[in-house]
Amino acid sequence: MPAVFLKDRSLLFVSGAEAQSFLQNLITTDIIALGADEARPGALLTPQGKILFDFMIWQDGDGYTIETDAGQRDSMLKRLTMYKLRAAVTLAPSTEEGVTVSWSEDAEDSQGVRGSQGARGSQGARDGRFAKAGVTLTRRAGRHGDGAEALYDALRIRHGIVASGSDFALQDAFPHDVLMDFNGGLSFRKGCYVGQEVVSRMQHRGTARRRVVTVSAATDLPGTGTEITAAGKPVGTLGSVDGGNGLAIVRIDRAGAAMAAGTPLLAGDTPVSLVLPAWSGLVFPASADEASA
Repeated sequence: MPAVFLKDRSLLFVSGAEAQSFLQNLITTDIIALGADEARPGALLTPQGKILFDFMIWQDGDGYTIETDAGQRDSMLKRLTMYKLRAAVTLAPSTEEGVTVSWSEDAEDSQGVRGSQGARGSQGARDGRFAKAGVTLTRRAGRHGDGAEALYDALRIRHGIVASGSDFALQDAFPHDVLMDFNGGLSFRKGCYVGQEVVSRMQHRGTARRRVVTVSAATDLPGTGTEITAAGKPVGTLGSVDGGNGLAIVRIDRAGAAMAAGTPLLAGDTPVSLVLPAWSGLVFPASADEASA
């Protein structure tokens, strides 16, 4: 059971009598539906519906822990403070840096890594994104393991789970682009939050075309940022890479049409295959007509 310390993750705590309603009216995650030992992804969006900050969130006693990239934490805290106004909410950064992730892909072992309620110092909270892929992975504040970070990156690449910075740029991606409509991080039922009108319109009109895919090649893939093309036309951009495996956000209508026509897909000069994560239930449309249906 690997345990990997992610040194570039930071935490902040949201507590107080109005913590739940404060967050429920701001972020994409339905925290009222959040399980006691569950960590869900979420985002604070721009008014235009793009991801301004992304994070994991779980219950912490009477409040919530938000885990985000260390480079985002202070800016996110400042933005939440701006929205706080006179709400009975306390926002506080953690003095403890980093998060440890532990996982098992063996169902018989999974009970051993289930966390209790996501309190500080507990055994951790189960990451709902990985659960959808059949992996029991917990997240816990602080350093509790010495596994190489590459192990975690390989795991999330294999299962189609993206990371901001490596796989997409903040303020440049919609929640649908990174599969938040399938991984538990995006609610269409809880009511208004920042950017909600835009993402709801995308959902109801079925206009999401950019999606996360896993990428594979017979040789090592080129570096992050390499363009993926079909017949010389751009399809998407390569994100995280682990040898011959990687992640990308691509136009699935263009990729699907290319595959249906037998047109090779290339990352730079390297032939690649693209697969939509099985847990998403998505399929490549075979034509533009199908994509717009």
